[in-house]
Amino acid sequence: MGRRFLHQLLLAALALCFAPVRPDDWLPATATFYGGADGSDTMGGACGYGNLYDQGYGINNAALSTALFNDGASCGQCYVIICDSSKSGWCRPGPGHWVAVSATNFCPPNWSYPDGGWCAPPKPHFDMSQPAWENIGIYTAGIIPVLYQRVKCWRDGGVRFTIGGFNYFELVLVTNVAGSGSIQSMAVKGTSTDWIPMSRNWGANWQCLAGLAGQGLSFALTSTGGQSIVFQDVVPAWWQFGYKNFDY
Repeated sequence: MGRRFLHQLLLAALALCFAPVRPDDWLPATATFYGGADGSDTMGGACGYGNLYDQGYGINNAALSTALFNDGASCGQCYVIICDSSKSGWCRPGPGHWVAVSATNFCPPNWSYPDGGWCAPPKPHFDMSQPAWENIGIYTAGIIPVLYQRVKCWRDGGVRFTIGGFNYFELVLVTNVAGSGSIQSMAVKGTSTDWIPMSRNWGANWQCLAGLAGQGLSFALTSTGGQSIVFQDVVPAWWQFGYKNFDY
C-alpha cells in the first residue's frame, strides 16, 4: 500500500471524525516543536493564558507564525494538523497519525536569518509543543511539512473571565472558549453603566477604561465565527482586581 494512498485515506478519515474538516480544504504549512519533552516550557505565552492546564488548553498547543497569529486574534483557535507524507519521509509511519492543537503563543520571526526564519511573514508555521508534534513527526527531523485545517474547539467547563488592572483600568483575560475558540469583539456592562466597548490589549486580554469596581459585571462576546453571547451578571459586585476564574 503506497504512502500517497495512506495519506489520502487519512485525510478522508479526518473529514469523518471532525465535522468541520473538508477534504479539499487542507492548507500547507511547516511545523517545528519547542518546550521540552514534557511540554512544560510552553506554559505562558503571548496569548496570556498562563498555566495551560488550569485554563483548559493542555499540552496539545502551538505557537503560530506571524501570518497565522493575526496580532493575537487567533488566540484559542483550534487546528487539526497532519504530516504531509507526500513531501517528507520524516512523518510518523503508519496511518492515523494526526493531532489537534490550540493556539496559545506567538512564534516570532528570527531576523538573524535573511528571510526571517520559519515564522516570518508570509509563511504559515506551527511551533508545537514537543508531545503534540511527536504525534505526527519523527523527533530527529526537527521540522516537517504539514497540512492543516482550522476546526471547532471543544472545551470542558464554561468560559472563564480573569480580571486584572487597577483603578480605572480593567484588563480581562478570556479563556476556555469553545466553538471558534477566539474572540472578535467584546463589551462590558456594570450594574450602573451602559455597555462599554472593550479593545484587545494583547493576546486574549481585553481592556476598558472605566470605574467598575464595586459593580456586578456582564460581558458580551462575539466570536470570530460570528456567534454573539451575553454573559449576564457573571461577575458579582464583590470582585477585586486579580480575582480569577468567574466561570459561566
